[in-house]
Amino acid sequence: MPDKNKIDSWISSRKKRLDSLNAEELYPQILNGDKQALSSAITLIESQSSENHVEARSLIEKCISINRKSWRIGITGVPGVGKSTFIEAFGKIVLESGHKLAVLAIDPSSNVSGGSILGDKTRMDWLSKQDNAFIRPTATGGNLGGVARNSRDALLLCEAAGYDVIFVETVGVGQSETMVHDMVDYFLLLMLAGAGDELQGMKRGIMELADTLLITKADSGNEKKSEMARREYANAVHLFPPKSSQWVTNVIATSSVSGLGLKEAWKNVENYFNQIMLNGYYEANRLSQNSKFLKSNLSGLVLSEIENNSKLKQYIQKLEMDIKEGHISITSAVEKLYKAYKDSIK
Repeated sequence: MPDKNKIDSWISSRKKRLDSLNAEELYPQILNGDKQALSSAITLIESQSSENHVEARSLIEKCISINRKSWRIGITGVPGVGKSTFIEAFGKIVLESGHKLAVLAIDPSSNVSGGSILGDKTRMDWLSKQDNAFIRPTATGGNLGGVARNSRDALLLCEAAGYDVIFVETVGVGQSETMVHDMVDYFLLLMLAGAGDELQGMKRGIMELADTLLITKADSGNEKKSEMARREYANAVHLFPPKSSQWVTNVIATSSVSGLGLKEAWKNVENYFNQIMLNGYYEANRLSQNSKFLKSNLSGLVLSEIENNSKLKQYIQKLEMDIKEGHISITSAVEKLYKAYKDSIK
């Protein structure tokens, strides 16, 4: 028989926490680096509740005014490349360098049930226990647009909480990589030595996004193969067009087990940020990213407004049927829908 007092106590504490999800209470705690408050704030911005949405916007506005800067680093690679193991080992070097580290991990979730693994804290056991580290998984829910908004806001919250290095880990290779690239300053691509193109799933476009390629698992007899892969990729990246940051993409062989290449990789990060701070790319890139996000977020809001309008929703269904039956082209349907939307807001 369950202990009624324990159940009542849990319900009471849960209600108290939900009631505390407001900007006025969370803001000062976040500024003081309170991890529980930061976690609650991210829960707030992920909420689908309209009431919580208002509080979330208020909190973000407050945090933006602080204008604390960080090094935002995207980390990607196919499943099995060792992202979590790498972040655990690399994160230790970041902390030893005197930084505060936040890890925002975009976790895969089911398009059917909406469930996700959210197991990053168990995969990064040592890092999750450190005072100067914060780990937070974010389920995709099959909605990259939502993750983009939530992740950008989570970045701002982590910066306000004093985390000056922030890793954004992605699920794998695909559209999410472009999304993450547009919200970070530096992009790390992890690759396996000896894996064919089919296994790697790496396209030239993804490699061109990378500021550094890391060949992982260069240990346990795989050292020679990793060095060979490093040389091959190093030759390949020199064929890519120059970056706006004026940074030359390089390739490093690493091992999260032996520590091979990890300090070199961190030195590489430091050199990169020193360069873009001096040449002005850091600020210019942030402004460009904000502009892209403004436009994409606006598009999302307009589409959401159309889908929530019952008359326009019915009109969409009619247009879809007309397209299916060949009575109208998609281009004409879009123009008709846009005209109907403009008429609806007059």
